[in-house]
Amino acid sequence: MGKRVTAVATRTGDDGTTGLGNNTRVSKASARPHAMGDVDELNSQIGLLLCEPMPDDVRQLLTDIQDQLFNLGGELSIPGFALLKDEALAQLDEALAHYNKALPRLEEFILPAGTRAACLAHVARTVARRAERAVVSLQETEEMRPAPRKYLNRLSDLLFVLSRVLNRMNEGTEVYWKSEKLARSRAEG
Repeated sequence: MGKRVTAVATRTGDDGTTGLGNNTRVSKASARPHAMGDVDELNSQIGLLLCEPMPDDVRQLLTDIQDQLFNLGGELSIPGFALLKDEALAQLDEALAHYNKALPRLEEFILPAGTRAACLAHVARTVARRAERAVVSLQETEEMRPAPRKYLNRLSDLLFVLSRVLNRMNEGTEVYWKSEKLARSRAEG
């Protein structure tokens, strides 16, 4: 395979435009580069999460997800092109079922707190939601497959579940929100 990037500083974006994979140029402020940037940021956040200790199966899953996010970014960069495969969404569904099965039922909202790894998973989750909103916004103005939107939605759910898994490593626990209303109702009941 030949080199894909021959120069990083091309200066072609100095005018406020960016090149897409189909050789067209669009404003950096338009919906497509916005969605591409949010997916890129999500991939970087997952890379940061991968710097933390975690079970090997979670590490492999997150590494696979990074590859799929790169495919998703490629799909976003080439209007009308499909790179994200159905198997990618199926992998997320299988992982959700697998990791949810071992977790106790939620009784209250969980705060984005606890271990550093769990907190980084929560940050990645919020970036995934932002990327999803950016893709939805793009889909409102341009024809696109639903796969990118579905993938980001499911990935956000999985990152929440993984934050719970990572908080429970080494007999740790989740950090629950202390709802005053719930505490009052329990005291009264």
